[in-house]
Amino acid sequence: MDNKDRFKQAEFAAMIGVVGNIILAIIKGVVGVISDSRALIADAVHSASDVAGSLAVFIGVRAAKQPPDKDHPYGHGKAESIAAIIVAVLLFLVGLEIGKSSFEAFFEEIEAPKLLAIYAVILSIIVKEWMFRYKYKLGKRIKSDAIIVNAYEHRSDVYSSLAALAGIGAAIIGQRMGIEWLVYADPIAGLFVSLLVIRMAWKLGSESIHTTLDHVLHDEDIIELKNTVSQIAEIKKIDELHAREHGHYVIVDIKISVDPHMTVEEGHNIGKMVKERLMKEHEHVQNVLVHINPYSP
Repeated sequence: MDNKDRFKQAEFAAMIGVVGNIILAIIKGVVGVISDSRALIADAVHSASDVAGSLAVFIGVRAAKQPPDKDHPYGHGKAESIAAIIVAVLLFLVGLEIGKSSFEAFFEEIEAPKLLAIYAVILSIIVKEWMFRYKYKLGKRIKSDAIIVNAYEHRSDVYSSLAALAGIGAAIIGQRMGIEWLVYADPIAGLFVSLLVIRMAWKLGSESIHTTLDHVLHDEDIIELKNTVSQIAEIKKIDELHAREHGHYVIVDIKISVDPHMTVEEGHNIGKMVKERLMKEHEHVQNVLVHINPYSP
């Protein structure tokens, strides 16, 4: 898959998230107010935050596809990871707000939500699970941190909707059976949703920050890169190889040892061959920096 096709798919996925979240946020918000459900309103706020998240991902993907320039010789790939961090922060703040709103409900007289809330939650679960599966599969295929994080946003919405479904259902059953304390299952579900959201935000944010801070691939992930270089007969030894992640691609820093008696031009040609082989045989390698050392047994 070339970069043009990759970014086209990523942008399309981000826009699906924006449109889908706007529709769900409106439906859940309106139904939440009509049915007087704290859990559904909290779930609607969660979906509204996903709109901002999907927009951040869209902007990050657009920025990441820009070619290298004078100020950014290694490209703009980290823009996707930065977008993912923004999404995680938004998710964390929304989780706190949902928790605050749900907690305050325990100090008020409340009634069980209307049955309409159940249908809105079920619709949300179906749509959000589809969006998660679609974006997660796409994110893995095109190696996009931002799309994968955005996918898990949708999955967190599924969990929050399940919690809301349980709380709303328990509150309705409690009121119909005369079990007054079960009415508070609705705000309890809201609290549970907030904890899920905060946990998800922390997990995704920490992973994205880890990638942004010049994370290098682990030894088991660079075996194929080393095998490619080892096939070049003139190379006596691979002294060091680091593959730095820049969003969906990597920059390889490699030190190799060659015959100390060859000419500078010969050493240069070998370094050029290493770069060409790695970039040709591994599509996620965007650039290679080669350092030539004299071989010493």
